[in-house]
Amino acid sequence: MFDLILHLDKHLVALAQEHALLVYALPFIVIFCETGLVITPFLPGDSLLFAIGSLAAIAAVDLTTVLILLSLAAICGDSVNYWVGARIGAKIAAMEKPPLIRKEYIARTHAFYERHGGKTIVIARFVPIIRTFAPFVAGTAQMRYHRFLMYNVFGGVLWVLIFTLAGFFFGNIPFVKEHFSLIALGIIVISVLPALIEILRQRRLALRQRQ
Repeated sequence: MFDLILHLDKHLVALAQEHALLVYALPFIVIFCETGLVITPFLPGDSLLFAIGSLAAIAAVDLTTVLILLSLAAICGDSVNYWVGARIGAKIAAMEKPPLIRKEYIARTHAFYERHGGKTIVIARFVPIIRTFAPFVAGTAQMRYHRFLMYNVFGGVLWVLIFTLAGFFFGNIPFVKEHFSLIALGIIVISVLPALIEILRQRRLALRQRQ
């Protein structure tokens, strides 16, 4: 998995050359699973979108098709996750050790949701792990679906556009191509950084209150 994330560009180029349809289908599945299944928060959504954008720049895939398909994957994934949360989220959250799910991720996302409300659905798109659990928590909290869907569509399309177009315009710059592994790690670090800062800030506030 680590090798796949760091060398997505090479793997996708090989896939595009050998299996033209799979280069559309597999990213759709990955984006859908990362956003739709609470057991797969480790999937490389951000870097995958960037890599697909760089493929579109060399005409290995069609940019319009990719943007539409991956936006649909992101929106449908969040919707499925929301309904899972609405139906069984409370039962899972009440378990001491939920199967295949880290309970601290649910708690962390719930705190994020409580702080930012409905905007969490949009903001979370750009934060790994949080983006997988945000729709689940929204469903568990019984957020009205039509309101959730509005944030879901806006956030999903915005996320896909930003990262895919970033890859389209910058992914084939020689420096970026030669250092794709570092760029992929940088995307992950930058995405996670806001959540880490928020966690540290909350811990400092908790320590001050105890003192």
